[in-house]
Amino acid sequence: MPNGSPGVIFLNLGLGEGSALPVGVPVPWPSATPPEGWLKCNGAAFDKTKYPKLALAYPSGSLPDLRGEFIRGWDDGRGADKGRGLLSAQNFAIQNIIGSLTSRSSALTGGGVVVEANGAFSVAKQSGANYVQMQGASGSSAADVTTFDASRNVNTAIETRPRNVAYNYIVRAQ
Repeated sequence: MPNGSPGVIFLNLGLGEGSALPVGVPVPWPSATPPEGWLKCNGAAFDKTKYPKLALAYPSGSLPDLRGEFIRGWDDGRGADKGRGLLSAQNFAIQNIIGSLTSRSSALTGGGVVVEANGAFSVAKQSGANYVQMQGASGSSAADVTTFDASRNVNTAIETRPRNVAYNYIVRAQ
């Protein structure tokens, strides 16, 4: 084969027969198309007769769908992620974000006023004497604003995720 052809690249990477990578091990791949003999981890069923070694790793006959997912090491009794089985999926979660508001009652308004905000809470505006009035004495013009903003404590986005780089997960099929 001429130098630079797909066959030469394939052989030089050691991805074929005799590879140090066992059949069925997910591998991050930098291309949309897997090399010959490899399949995408996209949840698709595979022919267990055609790929008997792959069927030993995935007896269901389907590969895991790793598109847009992160692989996490199995707990195996460590206690960091209790109760998880191999190949089990886990939904997203973030740690609890807490804050507190300290208030005192006011003889003038009959309601409580916030005098201190901590954690994810902040006092955005104070028009009174060093406190936030939760119940205005004379309408909305006397009411101040106390806010909750998780981004004061954590990076925020439309989803919770670690920093990452997108790869295509593939497995050696034979």
